Amino acid sequence: MTKTLEELALLIQGAKIIGNKNISVTGIEHDSRKIKSGNIFVCFEGVHVDGHKFINQAIANGAVAVITARQDFYSDEISALIIPDMKFLAVIVPYFYDYPSKNFRVIGVTGTNGKTTTTYMIRSILMEAGYKVGIIGTIQIMIGDEIFPIKNTTPNVIDLQHTLNEMREKNVDYVVMEVSSHALSENRIAGIEFDTAIFTNLTQDHLDYHKTMENYRDAKAKLFEIVSRAGTKLNKTAVINIDDAAGEIMLEHTTCNKITYGIEKNSDLRAVNVNVTADGTNFNVGDMNLNLHVTGIFNVYNVLAAIGATLAEKISLDVIKSALENFKSVAGRFEKIFANIPFTIIVDYAHTPDGVKNVLETARQIVKNRIITVFGCGGDRDNTKRPIMGRLAAELSDIVIATSDNPRTEDPEKILREVVAGVEEKIGNKTFEAIVDRRTAIFRAVEIARAGDIILILGKGHENYQILKDKTIHFDDREVAQAAIAEIMGG
Repeated sequence: MTKTLEELALLIQGAKIIGNKNISVTGIEHDSRKIKSGNIFVCFEGVHVDGHKFINQAIANGAVAVITARQDFYSDEISALIIPDMKFLAVIVPYFYDYPSKNFRVIGVTGTNGKTTTTYMIRSILMEAGYKVGIIGTIQIMIGDEIFPIKNTTPNVIDLQHTLNEMREKNVDYVVMEVSSHALSENRIAGIEFDTAIFTNLTQDHLDYHKTMENYRDAKAKLFEIVSRAGTKLNKTAVINIDDAAGEIMLEHTTCNKITYGIEKNSDLRAVNVNVTADGTNFNVGDMNLNLHVTGIFNVYNVLAAIGATLAEKISLDVIKSALENFKSVAGRFEKIFANIPFTIIVDYAHTPDGVKNVLETARQIVKNRIITVFGCGGDRDNTKRPIMGRLAAELSDIVIATSDNPRTEDPEKILREVVAGVEEKIGNKTFEAIVDRRTAIFRAVEIARAGDIILILGKGHENYQILKDKTIHFDDREVAQAAIAEIMGG
């Protein structure tokens, strides 16, 4: 597909062109290294990097024009589309790719916790029904069985529309995507026509960005306004956790079909006779009895969300039941480390107070002896949740080992002190250690574990890296746990 510079300029009031307005543009990129012949290069001005410095590299790779918001920009080497503000990319990019989301069904999942697991459950159900599915989320992008890396839970508008276009070219039937509050606030999902939207829950997170829980909640609610809009496709549905206090707010922002789910409150899909064991969970919803491999009350909610979304998409109950009962787990989500040891090690992505509470309460239901919790908090993120997570770990664990997560630009010892302040409030006579180095902390947990214990390694889940002040290193909690087992247990 191609568009001329003039066609793009006509979309934006106040846009102007320098150079040849009839140049045909073959693609849009914001990374000069990815530029191909005929592409237009978007010059973002970030806090740390100014895209204008890479214009020459973009030209060398074949760029025919640039997009900039610098009103005084001039070049005699390359044509330019000057726009009043970079927010107008939300108009330009979906138009350039001819709105790919109109060509398949799109299911969006938003909420603090449970997004990833819910999207993978939905994917399993849709694949069981015979559909080709694309997935966009925290762990990776998938097109069918092809896997691609991802940097953000919801990519920026350029990368996202490029991915959706590729999914269209590969004839997907459904795209299931996690929709973060950042993406909704920044309109990264511009130009996407959603068909079904899910709300999982709302608990404290990202207050460094949103400042208040009300702002955070209202960002999530935007998805339900979007899915309620009339579009080119029919049958729009909102699937909402009514047990969560914010569920009512999401309903208020919804004017399309609604499906509510829950355990506590009366809802369209209500789980009853819930039985959580070490090996899985079983419960009834309507006339369906489910025997699942996944465990924990939090996964009951994820299952209900997946059922609601796929019922909205007219998938049969038989297919839903079969897919869910065959579903095992998602990387880094209550993931068991398999080894010949007398205790259990579980790695989980829990990095919010509610996430930590859910995982610890699930472990408490199934543990035979003690719970040993290894966790930390990320740097350059909401620091108010650090003592809260410390208190929860102290209350619900038998042994706490506080350590580093991804410190980023912050001093890891400072972060740890803020976590420890919460731990010390509730730890009482229980055992507690603070170990800055995460590898050492995991080894320590394995060293002190006894038969019947559960070691919970929380915060990083599927991640295979650790972000430090001046570099990013390879670090995978699962690999470190296996190394600790080999060194300490001899197997």
